[in-house]
Amino acid sequence: MRPLTIDLHRLEYALDNQDASEHYLDLESGNIRAVFPGDPAPGVNEKYDVQDDRYLHIEPLGLAQSIAMREAFLFTLNDPNAHALLSSALQGRKPLRNFDFKLEDFPQARQAWLDYQTVQLRDYAITWLQENGLEASKR
Repeated sequence: MRPLTIDLHRLEYALDNQDASEHYLDLESGNIRAVFPGDPAPGVNEKYDVQDDRYLHIEPLGLAQSIAMREAFLFTLNDPNAHALLSSALQGRKPLRNFDFKLEDFPQARQAWLDYQTVQLRDYAITWLQENGLEASKR
């Protein structure tokens, strides 16, 4: 595997991205670039030294994966009231938004979710790097 200095927090953000932007990993510098609707993909406008394989698209987690992560979190939750409300939030329309909205009513569960999400996204990021033949540099 090829070591690359990468901002893992930005990679985690890109994997959990819910907005309309797309993210690309620059395989030379390790930078993660956000591209917003209407903007060209990185490297498209290069006049010289075009490198088609320099930028790797970061596909965010799908809705099913995001819901599964939240459902797995619910198994770690000890508050039965929070568990019931958050579980029902995941069953309706706009499950991620509803989950986040209902989570605001339970500060301890919210903090537990943020801690859980941080660990899970780090695992997803490291797995994503390995699947693409990369590893985060130890620096």
